[in-house]
Amino acid sequence: MTSARPLWRFDQLRSADLVLDAEYEGGTAGNTGDDPLNRLLPVGNQGGFRYKGSPTREGVKLVVLYTSGENPDWPDALDEKTGLFTYYGDNRSPGRLLHETPRSGNVILRDAFAAAHADEIARQQVPPFLLFAKANASGRNVVFRGLIAPGADTLAADDDLQAIWRSTRGQRFQNYRAAFTVLDTPVVSRAWIGQILAGQPLGDACPPAWAEWVRGRAYRTLAAPATKVVRSRAEQLPTDAVGQQILSTIHQHFADRWSDFEACAVELWRMMAPNTGVTAVTRASRDFGRDAIGIYQLGPAADRITLDFVLEAKCYGPDNSVGVKETSRLISRIRHRMFGVLVTTSYVHDQAYSEVREDQHPIVIICGRDIVDVLQQKGYTTPAAVAAWLNSAFPPNAR
Repeated sequence: MTSARPLWRFDQLRSADLVLDAEYEGGTAGNTGDDPLNRLLPVGNQGGFRYKGSPTREGVKLVVLYTSGENPDWPDALDEKTGLFTYYGDNRSPGRLLHETPRSGNVILRDAFAAAHADEIARQQVPPFLLFAKANASGRNVVFRGLIAPGADTLAADDDLQAIWRSTRGQRFQNYRAAFTVLDTPVVSRAWIGQILAGQPLGDACPPAWAEWVRGRAYRTLAAPATKVVRSRAEQLPTDAVGQQILSTIHQHFADRWSDFEACAVELWRMMAPNTGVTAVTRASRDFGRDAIGIYQLGPAADRITLDFVLEAKCYGPDNSVGVKETSRLISRIRHRMFGVLVTTSYVHDQAYSEVREDQHPIVIICGRDIVDVLQQKGYTTPAAVAAWLNSAFPPNAR
């Protein structure tokens, strides 16, 4: 199938501008020279963390972050709707301290985020970050996903760069989880790339969004709300084997005691919406179409308001969808100034999903893929890790 995105041929890359969501072709010689990123930019031809310059000597002028999106242990993720990009550092296996990686990627993250929270003089030393992703399941082609700046205006200073713990084969180690903002820059010109490499990143070819970030840490965010509000079955379920196994693990854990999934659904919702307040799971025999009721808090800590919500949980297998009957029952329980939350390990049928969205019912739909994504973001990246969490938090003999 022909790609709808613009394609730059391999022989055009040395002079190509970086166009948002355009594809850049890899070579066909069968060696490292086929790498399109090194042909586009002088940043080397290996790894997800590439740069021009030295982290320890004269400084780094330009950074390329490349993500394949294929590592469930380190789920780099771009949220196009909000313009936020989550990236994991390069200390991805035990045996080294946080900043002792061969490519010094975590050193670059540490220094860039520290400077981001300082003054304009410090931010002038932050190298522009360019985000690329793997274009297809096979081949070397890449897609330019945007100019990104460290941090976000929606995150506190302590939240945009966090050192998190992981363990492999009984060995614990730390890595960074970094949050970036995609800036509203449709094209990174070849002229600006030349100025960056010449040590003049704020030259006349500098995109306004980058200049504004450097001068005042103002984020001109490239947020792209989806025009399609009804997700297909394929979009609601994970396509990778690990994600499918995680959902199967949850489904099997609650087999023959489906009502026990309700407490798990509340916890999954809380992971996605940390401002959730007191929530109570209703008695199975008297839930009247609502498995839990709770409050969601908005506003500053000193003066918050609350919204009531009702939650419906459906622990279904991938071949069993949530239909109109279930969504209608949830809708009937939503009162004035309330919203609903539907959590399912499967997917919502197209007809039911369409009716919810077309009639503008205030219902949050959390499907199988969403569950896998949030668990992986919280560090439960394998079926074994999910099983351990379930056995601890929701043991079979708990009720």
